[in-house]
Amino acid sequence: MNKYLKVDDWCIIEEGFDPKNHRSSESIFSLGNGRMGQRANFEEKYSGNTLQGTYIGGVYYTDKTRVGWWKNGYPEYFAKVLNAPYWNGIYVEINNEQLDLGVCKVRDFTRILNMKEGYLERSFIAIMPNGNEVKVNARRFISMANKEIAAIRYALTPLNFSGDILFTSSIDGDIINEDANYNEKFWDVLETDALNGEAYLRSQTKKTNFQVGVGIKYAITLGGNEYPVLEDETIIDQNYVANKVSVFVEKGKQVCFYKYIAVLSSMNHNVSDLLPNAKILVNDACSKGFDTLLEEHRLVWKEIWEHSDIVIEGDVEAQQGIRFNIFQLKQTYTGDDARLNIGPKGFTGEKYGGSTYWDTEAYCVPFYLSTADAKVTRNLLIYRYKQLDKAIENGQKLGFTDGAALYPMVTMNGEECHNEWEITFEEIHRNGAIAYAIYRYINYTGDDFYLEEYGLEVLTAIARFWAQRATFSEARKKYVILGVTGPNEYENNVNNNWYTNKIATWCMKYAIECLEKVKSRSTDRFLELVEKLKLDYKAETRKWQEIIDQMYFPEEKELGIFLQQDGYMDKEQILAADLNPEIRPLNQHWSWDRILRSCFIKQADVLQGIYFFEKEYDDACIKRNFDFYESRTVHESSLSPCVHSILAARIGDMTKAYNLYLRTARLDLDDYNKEAHEGLHITSMAGTWMSIVEGFGGMRIKEGILSFQPAIPESWKSYSFKVMYRKNILNVRVQHGKVIIFNEEGGVMELAVYGKKYKIVENSKIEI
Repeated sequence: MNKYLKVDDWCIIEEGFDPKNHRSSESIFSLGNGRMGQRANFEEKYSGNTLQGTYIGGVYYTDKTRVGWWKNGYPEYFAKVLNAPYWNGIYVEINNEQLDLGVCKVRDFTRILNMKEGYLERSFIAIMPNGNEVKVNARRFISMANKEIAAIRYALTPLNFSGDILFTSSIDGDIINEDANYNEKFWDVLETDALNGEAYLRSQTKKTNFQVGVGIKYAITLGGNEYPVLEDETIIDQNYVANKVSVFVEKGKQVCFYKYIAVLSSMNHNVSDLLPNAKILVNDACSKGFDTLLEEHRLVWKEIWEHSDIVIEGDVEAQQGIRFNIFQLKQTYTGDDARLNIGPKGFTGEKYGGSTYWDTEAYCVPFYLSTADAKVTRNLLIYRYKQLDKAIENGQKLGFTDGAALYPMVTMNGEECHNEWEITFEEIHRNGAIAYAIYRYINYTGDDFYLEEYGLEVLTAIARFWAQRATFSEARKKYVILGVTGPNEYENNVNNNWYTNKIATWCMKYAIECLEKVKSRSTDRFLELVEKLKLDYKAETRKWQEIIDQMYFPEEKELGIFLQQDGYMDKEQILAADLNPEIRPLNQHWSWDRILRSCFIKQADVLQGIYFFEKEYDDACIKRNFDFYESRTVHESSLSPCVHSILAARIGDMTKAYNLYLRTARLDLDDYNKEAHEGLHITSMAGTWMSIVEGFGGMRIKEGILSFQPAIPESWKSYSFKVMYRKNILNVRVQHGKVIIFNEEGGVMELAVYGKKYKIVENSKIEI
């Protein structure tokens, strides 16, 4: 861990500048608005270690796959989240010396991410090499009210001198991706222009042909008064545009440089309109001014927190952690564009590439179901529906036929673009997460018509895949699934991974149930789908049921546990607690061969299945499996602690539930896995919310009724959360010895607490 950030209810605070932490801070203090985002790079020049990063949702590049040995079926490219034209720069020269925190002495440095209002603020005093001292305060935000606008206020005060301050406001189109496979640059700059006070740049991605237009405009105040700039110096290069303006500032007087930015992409505009529309937007922003834009932005965040906040009394570390995770999720995905999804690093870094992993369906869906309008989650599901044809193509590339779909592990447009064979070909459990998300959505919202519109086509294609992927074993007289990688990626190419076999049979069972439901409710739509899908209804469902009934599930009968996969007990059984902390995380110290031969588990595997299907198992069964597998789990996946925390709470181990909650909540803030510098773990942040609401709060849907089984960590005085459930908004507050549920909005509803049913009407509460 690296605990260098101050603990606070609503802010992330860094006091003192340590260059060793800077790249991690660039990740942690990132900003975004669902459409675009940026790492917390300095506005002024920084010659130290930095990952300059600006990203735009849906804009990507198909970087040629780089592998040592090509295997048939490999994707031709690995999709990269693109580092886009960089608009943040405000370079500062003071009496002809560059302001650079990599060179200057720095004191009183503070960096604050205000999560309540959604802005980043930084202040410091820099001592220049010639002895000049200057005080700087910089505040910026990326607007949640206007998704194509950002703004910066850069205030500078000379402390011991008077002199010329030269500001250079720029757009840099000469951008590289740190993770480029062949050190190739992915952009061509098509157009640059600059005139007094403003500048513009239009660029296009190679191969994928996305276009982005960026416009910037500035204004200056001196001593609080508007400073008119009659003429500035413009720079127009092939890949770079800038405005340079010099201001004489007296000692102790403050000069404020305001920079307004418009970022538009061809996803939302005709290419011919990019720069004309950028010009309109950036001039409108400048006319409104920084304070008005910020107030509009604050009001959106106020509304978001009204529905999403979790309040914890008595534990500031836990409080800061959950708010940080909610903040990053909400500024990564807003749900208003069904073409976008939730990248594993969001807008905070480049590692992993891709826009979509199974993380979205397995971890993010519960969060958005409860904290946003149902259409937000519906858009996440429609995103996958629109890529069904590509999923069928992916299946065909691997030899599957007749409309069997294999959804990709990593994708931007539906094509598989992950190029590690043990993931691409074998981590097929991802298909199950897609189906489970459909079940979760319908179960939570009651939107059964989603099946008829979209869901049934996806479920059928997934069931067809599992039916072809299973093999009948004459030796076992059972169906088996061979050559897979389960959720535990520290095991590759195993046979009969329990979780994979479980999710496969569940998918086929659920598909049969849904076909029957649509058949009985809407005969015409059912027949239409049968024709569209070329579905031999009786024959195919009979085959699915045969596989369900005869699937092999490995188990360890003496211990009373489900076996992670065939042969797992052949490994030397060592507990994670017995490992030397100096060799953690294992993936940064051990060879891959050694990891594969060990019993250590990266993340929930068997326990992932128990989490999904816990209603099938009693507490004793869950406890046996939890005690066995959690003790061998090293939690080196960001997705790991949350599932374990939820199950620990279920079996009453609140100490472990709390410790694992704290790990998932502060995974990036305290850098548990020593990788925050690469970007944040956005999708796993939804697991933090799940740990409280599903873990401590015990929220489930049981027989169509919202149910709670609350417990509270000993060190907390209370906690509360809100859930949007169908037409109701509930505020659930848990104290030691008391649960209070208030129906803030919606009609009368039935719910259950500790197994007892209650009815609650709008603007009323129940106390248990």
